[in-house]
Amino acid sequence: MSAYLDHAATTPVLPEAAAVLVEHLSHPGNPSSLHASGRAARRVVEESRERLAAALGARPSEVLLTGGGTEADNLAVKGLYWARTAQDPARRRVLVSAVEHHAVLDPAFWLAEHAGAEIVLLPVDAEGRVRLDALAAELDAHATETALVSVMWANNEVGTVQPAADVVALAHAHGVPVHADAVQAVGQVPVDFAASGLDALTVSGHKVGGPGGIGALLARRELALVPVQHGGGQERGVRSGSLDVPAIAAFAVAVERAVADREATAARVGALRDDLVTRVRAAVPDAVLRGPADPADRLPANAHFTFPGCEGDSLLYLLDSAGVECSTGSACQAGVPQPSHVLLAMGVDEADARGALRFSLGRPSTTADVDALLAALPAAVQRARAAGLAGRRTAGVR
Repeated sequence: MSAYLDHAATTPVLPEAAAVLVEHLSHPGNPSSLHASGRAARRVVEESRERLAAALGARPSEVLLTGGGTEADNLAVKGLYWARTAQDPARRRVLVSAVEHHAVLDPAFWLAEHAGAEIVLLPVDAEGRVRLDALAAELDAHATETALVSVMWANNEVGTVQPAADVVALAHAHGVPVHADAVQAVGQVPVDFAASGLDALTVSGHKVGGPGGIGALLARRELALVPVQHGGGQERGVRSGSLDVPAIAAFAVAVERAVADREATAARVGALRDDLVTRVRAAVPDAVLRGPADPADRLPANAHFTFPGCEGDSLLYLLDSAGVECSTGSACQAGVPQPSHVLLAMGVDEADARGALRFSLGRPSTTADVDALLAALPAAVQRARAAGLAGRRTAGVR
């Protein structure tokens, strides 16, 4: 029996999205061309843009199509920073939560190294929730020096849903724009761009049953953004590059379906997640569930544990050899021999943080997947602990 429990890294393409993708792969036409094939391609793009906007509570003109979530995050962070500093050179502070995905953190630190930005990492509590008091204090003291705030809608590792509305209220009271990476949130919790009050929001295709290499930045029409890449000036003049018509069409279908089915899928997957949590705790009593204690404050598909005395990588490989696929955290950081920055920001000590595993469910997940995990987990933990103990003895660590 095998199980795929890494849907937060990527999830299978929905059959209807795959069908649309294949259909449009055989159609010629660049949507920037003026002939009939080009106009047909442009029609597909604009109809898809309208579908994305309707599903996400945005206007079509606010949907900027990108090559994925990472590009959208870069455009938001860098584009907003450069636009704001061009208007007022004093606005060099960039406020980001300490648990952001590296697609936000790395552009922010790049700006610090190359563009004179001052990065402020907003602390989080033990459940991974951004501390609003710290944000308020920063804004009260430095609002006129702040370019932007970026706080993700929901954390990709421990599943914590952030208080987006409160973040927006605090920042907007000082005239500071807010971006949120909502890559993990769409299809799991309600996401409505207009209602959120956000100035920019990132979504990605392959997290919701669409293809990889496609995403979008929702950005208010009045929001000034400086392009990160230059060329033909497609997408409101701030994102150049020929548009991938088949991927865009499939992306729209996947987002539309994920949003339409969200309530039913979240209820089913959330119940499955709760069963997984209960059974893991019973099988490995000292395993520690990280993130919010209240399931309502966590993404329904997420269960994140640390296993004392284990290395997460060892556990991952042992489970993988038993046919169970999961993650130690963000797939973008897989293979990096460092404890999760998310867990460290939450106050987890380094030794415990190294023993992390994330189990993430998706639309195809079933009880059989949980059964497969529990059939393999106790022996994997025992072997990982034995290997860790032997390694410490060899190193002379008591």
